[in-house]
Amino acid sequence: MKKFWRTGEPCVWFTGAALSLTLLIAATLVAVVLVNGLGVFWPSRVALLELTDGGRLLGEVMRYEERPGGAGERLQLKIGNRDLYGLDFRWVNADEVARKTYPEDVVVLERTEHGNFHGFLRAVRAPGLDAAPGEPPLEAFRRAHALVAERRQDIAALGARLSGLNSQLERLRLRLLKLEYRGAGPEDPAILDIKRQRTILKDDFEQLVVRQSQMIAALREIRAEFEDAGGRAKEIALAEVVRLYQPNAMGVAAKAWFYLGKLKELLLAEPREANTEGGLFPAIFGTVMLVFLMTLVTFPMGVIAAVYLREYAKEGLLVRIVRIAVNNLAGIPSIVYGIFGLGFFVYGVGGAIDQLFFPERLPTPTFGTGGILWASLTLALLTVPVVIVATDEALGAIPGGVREGSLALGSTKFQTLMRILLPMASPGIMTGLILAMARAAGEVAPLMITGVVKLAPALPLDGTFPYFHLDRKFMHLGFHIYDIGFQSPNVEAAKPMVFVTTLLLVLIVLAMSSVAIRLRNKMKKRYTYSTF
Repeated sequence: MKKFWRTGEPCVWFTGAALSLTLLIAATLVAVVLVNGLGVFWPSRVALLELTDGGRLLGEVMRYEERPGGAGERLQLKIGNRDLYGLDFRWVNADEVARKTYPEDVVVLERTEHGNFHGFLRAVRAPGLDAAPGEPPLEAFRRAHALVAERRQDIAALGARLSGLNSQLERLRLRLLKLEYRGAGPEDPAILDIKRQRTILKDDFEQLVVRQSQMIAALREIRAEFEDAGGRAKEIALAEVVRLYQPNAMGVAAKAWFYLGKLKELLLAEPREANTEGGLFPAIFGTVMLVFLMTLVTFPMGVIAAVYLREYAKEGLLVRIVRIAVNNLAGIPSIVYGIFGLGFFVYGVGGAIDQLFFPERLPTPTFGTGGILWASLTLALLTVPVVIVATDEALGAIPGGVREGSLALGSTKFQTLMRILLPMASPGIMTGLILAMARAAGEVAPLMITGVVKLAPALPLDGTFPYFHLDRKFMHLGFHIYDIGFQSPNVEAAKPMVFVTTLLLVLIVLAMSSVAIRLRNKMKKRYTYSTF
């Protein structure tokens, strides 16, 4: 028995068991996210329940469970129609259901407000769109909805013109502020010219606003009449309808096409319904851009610091203290970095930039408030210890004979570093960068006080000069999960989007890490094996 313990075999079994348990937990987590996330957009059948008390309910059966006290079974029904019933879900005891059917003429509306509507289509009222004799209401609805889509494009084009005019007005306002700050009087020719331009632009802006209001009012006159399960009539403007479908009449191919359309909307569209519906493009863009900016700072800073510590600094007490401090930095809670970023970057550096370059705009801050630049720098500080430690270890693993051989052949220390040591250490450096990127993509706490918001009005990158707006706030997938999962007033309705967003965040992290791993493997083959 003593020999058994002395050989260290129990440690092998313990470490193997710990590794297996870790992998099992990770696989379970991924499986739960996949099962709940992939099925969200598949159109479920809508059941019509006829109750024993004579009532009727329409909805998607979400799950069955035992009633409290064990008095039978109950089912959860997603009834929608929040504007009619005031809630999205309802529990129904199984013994109260007299009959359950799946009528094919049931329609589901995805709306811009109040969630989904479940009911039956009765009539369509579209001024200027004549209905053909005997035309079914569903065909009339589709023609009217196509007309609404065309008019929406006209309104969107008008909105783009308004946005352009608004940008010009804002630029003129800032120029006027700057001139007034520099002491120009009201009779200054430059100020008079700016005021004249602003007057012309304001007139154009107001005319376009009136025209846009008229177009929206005309659009809202196109309406359809529906009926819920209890026979209550509901008139809905088609401008509020994103799409209509009949899940009980759809085959597998139609459902698959619908599923792909929803995936496209998820990746490319804007969010709606307080972020619980629609797309996640702004959050995806913000997450990727944040990690990209963080990498631009973390990678050179971490590598240079590690090279200095390993290759140039003289070993001593100070270097040992610095190494211990770097290792300990990796264990500091991320919210501490967030508070540091708020105080140093936002209020300190950002406030100084405002004082130096934008004094005329104060007290309204430009860089002295949260934005994607400060959030990226905060995350860079949070992750740079990982890159330093990984690079330091990779350089330390290179045999000393390699350095001595290079120097003996006449190379300088810098040439040895650039042509021998860094290429050999590149796989280890890339490993540190991969770990840093994965951590940065999932961090939320420091972002909440340095620039992330629930809904960003504009992306940090657009077609307006200077095109890349580092001072803008942004959306992030991790914060999106926190917001709709824990801050939404209707958590049950937001639960599917929580799983979808989590799955998307995991996939993005895996995609970015896969690119880095592939690059690391190429470097490993090129510099580690073929060179020597």
